[in-house]
Amino acid sequence: MSDNTKIDFIYLSEQDMIKAGVTDMPKCVDTMEEMFVLLHQGDYRMAGPNSDSHGAMITFPEESPFPTMPKPTADRRLMAMPAYLGGDFQTCGVKWYGSNIANREKGLPRSILMMILNDIDTGAPLAYMSANLLSAYRTGAIPGVGARHLARKDSKVIGLLGPGVMGKTSVAAFMAACPDIDTIKIKGRGQKSLDDFIAWTKETFPQITNIQIVDSIEAVVRDSDIVTYCNSGETGDPSTYPMVKREWVKAGAYLAMPASCSLDDDMSKDDVRKVLDSSGLYEAWYEEVPKPAHNHIPLVGMRFMDMIEEGSMSKDKLEDLTEIVGGATPGRQNDEEIIVLSVGGMPVEDVAWATKIYRNALEKNIGVKLNLWETPVLR
Repeated sequence: MSDNTKIDFIYLSEQDMIKAGVTDMPKCVDTMEEMFVLLHQGDYRMAGPNSDSHGAMITFPEESPFPTMPKPTADRRLMAMPAYLGGDFQTCGVKWYGSNIANREKGLPRSILMMILNDIDTGAPLAYMSANLLSAYRTGAIPGVGARHLARKDSKVIGLLGPGVMGKTSVAAFMAACPDIDTIKIKGRGQKSLDDFIAWTKETFPQITNIQIVDSIEAVVRDSDIVTYCNSGETGDPSTYPMVKREWVKAGAYLAMPASCSLDDDMSKDDVRKVLDSSGLYEAWYEEVPKPAHNHIPLVGMRFMDMIEEGSMSKDKLEDLTEIVGGATPGRQNDEEIIVLSVGGMPVEDVAWATKIYRNALEKNIGVKLNLWETPVLR
């Protein structure tokens, strides 16, 4: 037995995370590809009976006898998202997710996130990290991984609904995958978010020379090579989710959907390829939420799960991005096929990107070293 019981870990603020490379989207997309290969091989674990759960969330009732209990307002989430990832990562961790759309009224982000990364052998903390950028970039990177395998290589036009944080990181990932992009069509709720997005785009990607503000979802979709909905809003009624109609979609389009969305009947037909970022995630969700699941989790993948339950779609019509990246299933096969990717987000993504950033921070001596103990009082 070792006599060295001292445990130190590092704290990384948001600025530390930036110095350690958290906003390096091309490397984040590469890291997510590594992660998908491990998911395909099965060298990972998340929570839940099938080891694929998104996480554990605290919910609040509409009415409570306790006046101080939070109300279930839009996007109210208090959630733990744990995972283990093998391969060259060999780490585990948990992202703690606090979210409330009303934060914006206080000048705060909708979500405030922290990440703890742990040694897989002892469970000792390695790092405690600011995780807003970590989460934003790993979320955006998944549509980018999809674009590498599912978008046309000559894609030039992005149609974006929702020019917020998720919209920016998704665009950054698309640029990493499809460098010929020169046009973005955007629809947003307010002028400020549109102005912020346009300023960010001009500064970050000067090669995008054509930025168009459009006033309808149809205009977002029509003639776009890549379409993504990155909107936020309330769940419950799928008829209020932003729609995609088949008549709007050009041949060869790739649609990456990490937010609420409904598809018309023609988009749900067999000749549109339907890909989940990881089928186990959706199967776990489907076990965990009331039905119809699309009312509670507004992703198109959950509508597909409802359709399988209803008998209006067979399970073999769904494809898995882990199998495509892992080489077991082909990616895009021709320039005409339409492909929809449902992006749910998984805690293994956080562990993967957090591990890379932690190692960068150690190498560059970034962050504040904190001591847990020299010797534990109880053992």
